[in-house]
Amino acid sequence: METPTPLTPQRADVPVTIDESKCIDGCTLCVDMCPLDSLAIDPASNKAYMHVDECWYCGPCAARCPTGAVTVNMPYLLR
Repeated sequence: METPTPLTPQRADVPVTIDESKCIDGCTLCVDMCPLDSLAIDPASNKAYMHVDECWYCGPCAARCPTGAVTVNMPYLLR
């Protein structure tokens, strides 16, 4: 008996991703905009990252980023 294929794949990524190549050193705009304090600045790289896997998918972090480094990976059902 075959196992049915799930309708949607499992999400293995975090809700917000930061492209370090686009992230400006020392910029805190996305961190300041997050109402859940899910984003932080890595002291080693001086770049933003998601330190808490919690997100409301509200989007101000991505909207405020001047370089487009922040991406909110919104689940299909919320789109």
